Amino acid sequence: MTVSPLVWILTLAGILALLAFDYFFHVRSVHVPTLREAAIWSAAYVGIALLFGLGTFVLGGTAMGSEYFAGYITEKALSVDNLFVFLVIVTSFRVPRENQQKVLLIGIVFALITRTGFIFLGSALVNMFSWVFYLFGLVLLLTAGHMLRPESEESHSPDNLMILISRRLFHTADHFDGDRLVTVEGGRRVLTPMVLVIAAIGGTDLLFAIDSIPAIFGLTQNVYVVFTATAFSLLGLRQLYFLLDGLLDRLIYLSFGLAAILAFIGVKLILHALHENNLPFINNGKHLDVAEIGTGLSLTVIVAILVATIVASLLSVRGRTQNAISRIRRDARRYLDSEYTADPSERERIYLRLVDARDYLTALGPKAKQQVENEPELLELCRQVTESHERSRERGATTWTADPAEL
Repeated sequence: MTVSPLVWILTLAGILALLAFDYFFHVRSVHVPTLREAAIWSAAYVGIALLFGLGTFVLGGTAMGSEYFAGYITEKALSVDNLFVFLVIVTSFRVPRENQQKVLLIGIVFALITRTGFIFLGSALVNMFSWVFYLFGLVLLLTAGHMLRPESEESHSPDNLMILISRRLFHTADHFDGDRLVTVEGGRRVLTPMVLVIAAIGGTDLLFAIDSIPAIFGLTQNVYVVFTATAFSLLGLRQLYFLLDGLLDRLIYLSFGLAAILAFIGVKLILHALHENNLPFINNGKHLDVAEIGTGLSLTVIVAILVATIVASLLSVRGRTQNAISRIRRDARRYLDSEYTADPSERERIYLRLVDARDYLTALGPKAKQQVENEPELLELCRQVTESHERSRERGATTWTADPAEL
């Protein structure tokens, strides 16, 4: 289906309006989003994306609608995996909780701009050289293999190329100044660490595009569908971050599911490349009569893999234990970090969530308790949180104190 310039203009205007709304009504007013706020707006953005998909079914036909939903679901799943890296970056730079919204929104805008450039570049290459499908397929297969390697928070270092360049070119302050990008230090204007955080997220966005764009081109070559599916998967990512914070570690099999999806799309691309082959060293430059995977089957496989991955992660005792331990460690560090947030209610929320995780871990039984006993750093963090909370109670605070011995 050929999309008219008017439809393109209206679509771009709608996306820019959503970004502007997000900034002026949420991000501009510095605050820590509540779980309810994050859930409502995450659902709202998903609802908008689904309504747009229904519109493509009605106006563009079944094929276009199926391609949109296959692309949207794939890109959304990849974006959830990317949220873990965002979490590591903001934690590593100790970004105050109140200012994380602005960092994420700027990162989303940067991702949208860069991926739009990649989309049009990819479209031009696909139209000019059919062998590009071989390259895209190989990239996805290599990415799938990379995802199967065990990773930790340390493997997602924020010191990427963008950060190294920024640190060399600009002098930055040691501390944040609210959500400002520039502050005054020693009588002169300097950049705040917020610039480095944005540079780190921008650098990772470029890396994410390497697997994201080939993946969606493996499902559709309709540039309009590729762009809208990518854009709507990014919109609402900020709200999803605050909604899933603390739950990301629970999805221990997500990387395996995404690896399977990328490998599946990679095979689909290579089959398509063989069907359109014109490389002289493959079958003498003639097309090969190979079976191709349709959009309907692709959508079914992608949804099935994601459902199986999520269910397996949620039912896994090991996954629940890992999630609880990671959440306790992360929330303990946040609670002890005086610069993490200036909002007393947010610090209280962190503490109560730590207590809930502790109780949940205790309820999992002896195996979980044994795993905690093998984590001396975790016990030491809990001891420090207990002492800090006891001092708060002595100053008149009314909060429950956790006992690390009960872990």
